[in-house]
Amino acid sequence: MTRRLALVVCAVSSLALAQDESPGTPIPAAPAPIPAAEPAKSPVKQLDEFRYQIGGVTLNQRTREIRIPTKVNRTAERALEYLLVMPQGKTHESLLVTEISPTHLNLAFTLLRYRASPELFYQLDAKGEMTDNHPVVPAAAKAAARIDIDVEWDDHGTTRRIPVNEWIQQVVKTTAMAAGPWLYTGSEISDGQYLPEMTGDIAAIMVDPSNMINYPGSDNGDNVWCAYPNRVPPPDTPVTLIITPHTKTITPSKP
Repeated sequence: MTRRLALVVCAVSSLALAQDESPGTPIPAAPAPIPAAEPAKSPVKQLDEFRYQIGGVTLNQRTREIRIPTKVNRTAERALEYLLVMPQGKTHESLLVTEISPTHLNLAFTLLRYRASPELFYQLDAKGEMTDNHPVVPAAAKAAARIDIDVEWDDHGTTRRIPVNEWIQQVVKTTAMAAGPWLYTGSEISDGQYLPEMTGDIAAIMVDPSNMINYPGSDNGDNVWCAYPNRVPPPDTPVTLIITPHTKTITPSKP
């Protein structure tokens, strides 16, 4: 295990152990021997030289690829506002659903050196009210936050992999979402809890600050997109969502 991941594993284990401790009872006059506590199990598991698993999330330290198990949730032509949610999230507006922990996914992003960019979100003033201003994010930070998202599934015995954008259709133009990056935005902590863990929403097409992934395209409002007819497999089809660093030139997607 590399030094970086080893340090993170130790930190996670220490945190887990601290969370398991509870206030003790008063010490008796003749205390009984205290059995040795079992070491807390780390959520990070090494699979081979480069691959690690955190809960249901698999990451590759060499390629910086992240794999997430999901299922098709929506195929109807109803508006999509989310790409990926948990079962308790906004499933009525999401293309895919997953059982993974958003905290584990965010840890994978951190370990693989992705940098979150808040560039899509309006800034708040001193009173906590929304302004018309967006944060100024350096170009290097913007580039480090951009990701490509593919879907991989079994199509009658053949493994297929395409950009997830090809499964999302523009309602008015009836063309596929343009090829190009998504944005790792990182989300926020509220009352000591990670927001995606609370809401169940992970990746948004419509800009949503509570999600850790957002679509940065110009048409990122509501009621703009739907599942592409005859392209998305039937509901409940197992699909692996694959995240990689964005390096390709942005080109329009074919309808």
